Amino acid sequence: MAISASSMRGARGTGVVKSGRLFLCTLPLDAFGTGDAAAFRRALDTTTRALVQALPPQGRSWGLARKGLNLFLRDCLYTVYLRDAFALQLAEAFFEVPLDSISGKALYDKAEGRLPRWKTVRGMTPALSDQYQAEAVRLATVERVPRVHLDAVWWGERADKGSGTVSP
Repeated sequence: MAISASSMRGARGTGVVKSGRLFLCTLPLDAFGTGDAAAFRRALDTTTRALVQALPPQGRSWGLARKGLNLFLRDCLYTVYLRDAFALQLAEAFFEVPLDSISGKALYDKAEGRLPRWKTVRGMTPALSDQYQAEAVRLATVERVPRVHLDAVWWGERADKGSGTVSP
């Protein structure tokens, strides 16, 4: 369910959700259950590129594929059966925060000028993602949580404020 019409909003074309789900339902998770940061990153990058190619041509976007993969991996981490079966807890510190308009704008706002302005998921590149993820690591250290959980922290902050808006 990580790849849905909502999470793939702006995908430009039909078949993105179906193609993404078909790809992820056969993804071996073994490579992501590692305490080796470099091995995890290689698996993340290789899988992102493969997911881009699995999407229909009009829906191919590195940023969209990375967002879908990060949502999927986070869901796997949160599912105790998958987490335990594939030792995903070993890599929890390496999981990325899924970048979308809400998390991207939150990172941009909290970065106080250290990041380029957030634009779109479709416009996300590996280099720009690395900048946003580095800021997420910095903020996660302050919050004392792995960065993968930052958007949950921000959603909680919104709930505490009684806000119905989308800004963190």
